[in-house]
Amino acid sequence: MRKILNQLVAWRQLARLDADDLLRDATYRRLWTSILVSSLGGQVTMLALPLTAAVLLHATPTQMGLLTAMEIAPFVLFSLPSGVWLDRVRKLPVYMGGEVALALTVASVPLAWVLGALTMPWLYVVAFALGTVFTTAGSAAQIVLTQVVPRERLVEAHAKNALASSGAEVVGPGLAGLLIRLLGAPVALLVDAVMLLWSAWILRGVRVVERRVPRADAHFWRDLRAGLQFVSRTRLLVALAAVVGGWQLFHQAAMVVNILFATRVLGLSEQQIGGCFVALGAGTVLASAFGNRLSRRIGPGPSLPLAIAVCGAGWLLLAVAPVDRWGVAAFAFMLFTFGIGAVLIFINFLAMRQAVTPEPLLGRMTSTMRWLILLPAGPGALIGGWLGEHVGLRAALAFAGGGALLLAAAAAGLATIRGVRRLPAPAAASHEVGSEATLHAPPPVLESA
Repeated sequence: MRKILNQLVAWRQLARLDADDLLRDATYRRLWTSILVSSLGGQVTMLALPLTAAVLLHATPTQMGLLTAMEIAPFVLFSLPSGVWLDRVRKLPVYMGGEVALALTVASVPLAWVLGALTMPWLYVVAFALGTVFTTAGSAAQIVLTQVVPRERLVEAHAKNALASSGAEVVGPGLAGLLIRLLGAPVALLVDAVMLLWSAWILRGVRVVERRVPRADAHFWRDLRAGLQFVSRTRLLVALAAVVGGWQLFHQAAMVVNILFATRVLGLSEQQIGGCFVALGAGTVLASAFGNRLSRRIGPGPSLPLAIAVCGAGWLLLAVAPVDRWGVAAFAFMLFTFGIGAVLIFINFLAMRQAVTPEPLLGRMTSTMRWLILLPAGPGALIGGWLGEHVGLRAALAFAGGGALLLAAAAAGLATIRGVRRLPAPAAASHEVGSEATLHAPPPVLESA
């Protein structure tokens, strides 16, 4: 009886969707639900981990910068080899295994706290482990989407994925703040661990077709070189890496001081910070709902500099905000503009880079691009931490805001970015693409539930 009622509810919800809406496809809907659950739990970690460092362990701005850099380091170290590996294995099991690994890593923080062993070095280890999983499983997750959704609908799919994350960002921060207040930041991380395990369980029902036919002449270094050569010879990918990499530098510089500014300058409590983070969710919901429409109107390329400028304006405003209720409003507004900008950047960036890449190279392209855009992120976090400690927290925010606005102007002047008015067709691949050239994965076909 319960199954019948659940199905009736599902049909009623589907009846409100357009006939060709992606959420009518049962496989994509399961993937989308997993993203929603995982994102809801992730909101706890996004607040609890830095709050554990800043409040419980009294971390300095430099230590906060190092904590962020430790999470980014695996992308620099492991992205390129993981791309070769991903192009030789089925991606969905990697994605599912990553959710489980993240759950265990996050759960180690409250365990260390209970045992009296929680220190900043342990948080560095946790951050490095999280980054390592994101490096492989995160890339696999992006490729799984291309196995579920036709390429011409990737912007729409990424926008809907962002909407799932946005829904979590509306509810999650308030819930996270309450949990942190009631349980303490370390113990609240157990909620994320449970959510991640639930997400992995949901992914068990996703079905993708990906038959593997190994080649006898597979060669790691040749395959790695082929992926690097493809990215370096594709002008759009080079331009995207430069622009989004620059944005990551300024984003990380601002991020490492955001919580410190809220707690030590504005004097906000954990629950108040959680309340302000609802504005981040509102911004991401707005961008997720209208991002696909904006991309169709002005093009995915021109959407990038606009989004970067929106982020920069928020950081710059917070840098000059007063220490009163208007300062709190500026903090919430910064989160709102960041939510808009970040979603617009990534739904277009991910769709363009996936659309231009032939299927056999998706793993190496994804890992190479993630490696390139995160190379500046570590230095950005360290610069933000150094400025925050030696010059002032406002100086780090001003650096991020001013730099982002200059970057937006430079990106708007790049014809390679400005000229992308619709998603490109896949570029020609080298004849030496590697062992994964024998991978047989038919293009996705959407099926109504």
